[in-house]
Amino acid sequence: MIPLIPTTVVGSYPQPDWLVDRDKLLQRLPPRIRATDVWRIPEPWLEEAQDAATLVAIRDMERAGIDIITDGEIRRESYSNRFATALEGIDLDHPGERLSRSGRPDIVPRVVGPIRRKHPVEVRDVEFLRAHTDRLIKITVPGPFTMTQQAVDDFYGDESRLAMDFAVAVNEEIQDLVRAGADVVQIDEPYLQARVEPARQYAVEVINRALRDVQATTALHTCFGYGLVVKNKPTNVGYPFLEELVETSADQISIEAAQPDLDLSVLERMRTKTMVVGVVDLGTADIESQETVERRIRQALEHIEPERLIIAPDCGMKYLPRRSAFEKLSTMARAASSVRVKLQHRVAMGGTRA
Repeated sequence: MIPLIPTTVVGSYPQPDWLVDRDKLLQRLPPRIRATDVWRIPEPWLEEAQDAATLVAIRDMERAGIDIITDGEIRRESYSNRFATALEGIDLDHPGERLSRSGRPDIVPRVVGPIRRKHPVEVRDVEFLRAHTDRLIKITVPGPFTMTQQAVDDFYGDESRLAMDFAVAVNEEIQDLVRAGADVVQIDEPYLQARVEPARQYAVEVINRALRDVQATTALHTCFGYGLVVKNKPTNVGYPFLEELVETSADQISIEAAQPDLDLSVLERMRTKTMVVGVVDLGTADIESQETVERRIRQALEHIEPERLIIAPDCGMKYLPRRSAFEKLSTMARAASSVRVKLQHRVAMGGTRA
């Protein structure tokens, strides 16, 4: 049984230093095309090594007390490149260049033909995760809007058409992931807040196409970027593209709130969506106190019913030291348990607040 105010992770967990070269990984921040040189293990043994590291991530999340876990995205060089570069229509040998959302040049996939999914990409990931835990499991895929913004289009001449074909490919993948045992499928759309004008033109439409007829819980994550990478996040100003997401068919909307000190009154305007709220700051490896995390959860509960609240770290934990990531998750789980107990006690006594 899933508890009131359950805990989850956004997706990634730190990959071991024996598996990846962190210096190379940090230089890519994160890679948009394949970056096979970041792996320390040669190809004949790489999958076995990734399996072993994935088991470590699974067990860490279980030991920390997380209710809805992922595979830590251990097999990925970044949250988006593994799927985006597995599609037809991408020229892997001649990538393009496009400005990132921070304004620096990025080497990105170049689209030279119709985008089509050639084969399942993450099905084995789900099967492995499902076979090694009895907890609810979540798998993540990059969203069609973000993949469009992370590509150079030399074929379509129309971003909305490109995004729609990405959406069809994502939907095909999601259907297979659900059949493989995923309880929750999350699409990652961090570029919604960075490219607001095109988002207003076609993001909701393509997101809904990606989620069409999915027979599982669906989530959409949007953020300002990895905390250890993007230090200067806008504070107290809110997301420029968030309330529009109530028009998507996603069951859950996942946002970061701790590091950017988000005004949580926006939760009141998200209608019936379940909200996954970031209550752990990933901009530092330091561990917040349990009291700090509890306070953030209570602040969220001032604006949303506990039945519609899930808590998580702000974003993915990929760039943190493993010990820090584990301690942050453990603190978050203890904080959630404490707030849950106090809330249930107050309800029993006739109150309504945690």
